[in-house]
Amino acid sequence: MIPNPLALIAEITHRCPLHCVYCSNPLELAAVTSELSTAEWIDVLQQSGKLGMLHAHFTGGEPLARPDLTELIAAARAAGLYTNLITSGIGLAETRLQALVEAGLDHIQISFQDSREDSANWIAGAKAHAHKVELSRIIRRHKIAFTVNLVIHRQNIDHLDEMIAFIEQLAPERMEIAHTQYYGWALRNRAALLPTRAQLEKAVEAVAAAETRLAGRIRVDFVVPDYYARFPKACMGGWGRRLMLINPAGKVLPCHAAEVIPGLAFENVREQSLEFIWRQSSSFQRFRGEEWMPEPCRSCEQRTEDFGGCRCQALLLTGDATATDPACTLAPAHHIVEAALAEANSSAAISQPVPAASFVQLQQRAGSLWSYRTNPE
Repeated sequence: MIPNPLALIAEITHRCPLHCVYCSNPLELAAVTSELSTAEWIDVLQQSGKLGMLHAHFTGGEPLARPDLTELIAAARAAGLYTNLITSGIGLAETRLQALVEAGLDHIQISFQDSREDSANWIAGAKAHAHKVELSRIIRRHKIAFTVNLVIHRQNIDHLDEMIAFIEQLAPERMEIAHTQYYGWALRNRAALLPTRAQLEKAVEAVAAAETRLAGRIRVDFVVPDYYARFPKACMGGWGRRLMLINPAGKVLPCHAAEVIPGLAFENVREQSLEFIWRQSSSFQRFRGEEWMPEPCRSCEQRTEDFGGCRCQALLLTGDATATDPACTLAPAHHIVEAALAEANSSAAISQPVPAASFVQLQQRAGSLWSYRTNPE
């Protein structure tokens, strides 16, 4: 018997006011005209509660681009789900935050690109940093859990100590320090984002010191780049094992990048129930369990921990979604990751990522660009 999923990741829109050089969203973004309606999302949330899910994570793009977000939060609360808003903060003023909290918002996670305003705005491709700082102060006036997410990479990792001190001043309950994961636009910019081994070792020391200093006040979570790890990460807790992600157009996916895998047909909530998709769809069963695994995964003691690694990363790096994730040191294709690391640790590394303007052009071609506004309502 397949256990019920634990959480719903609701990508309610791909519209976004930021154009981060490390964005891991698919390059082919869902257009605004294809987005699920308010009623369709409410039905999804009701199904999620009945399926036994515990959490609803509202994300995007920028979920605040949806003027019906308050209504969706209320629907999730009514369905018995713990609600989490993952946001850049752009589009959120105090009055709207108050409305979200009153509707049932339990937790908010804000992303920061750097502690230095000029650098943060350059990485994000928008003048957003000052607003995020002010919003963080406003959040602390409400009875709501608060996480700050900081994505680190070659362009900002050298002053991680400063960034940790900056986040500490914002007084979140939780600080998430996550290295860039190389999908979407981040993969295109990998040569300018992947840190050196020396940078990573220094970062590990900085995080360890922060964990000791902040113990009992702020929880510190650290996500290292799996290119430097011995074994790959268990992507999303294993394919089709814990989570369901629904993209803006209603496709139900095991992870946000799954559509890059050719030959897989993903069901849509407009046509099938979540329970059917979770238990019977061919897409969720494709890499669930161990039957699909090649060697060395099939006989590896790590297979119940990392589940062979990430299927999307395997495809993007080797062209084969069934291959052992090349991030694994035992993988036949590990030389691909070794070559990327050799480049990152050499003078051949690219010093700057591709300008954010190029990402804007991709979004415009997808018909999904949301212009910078302080409040979409």
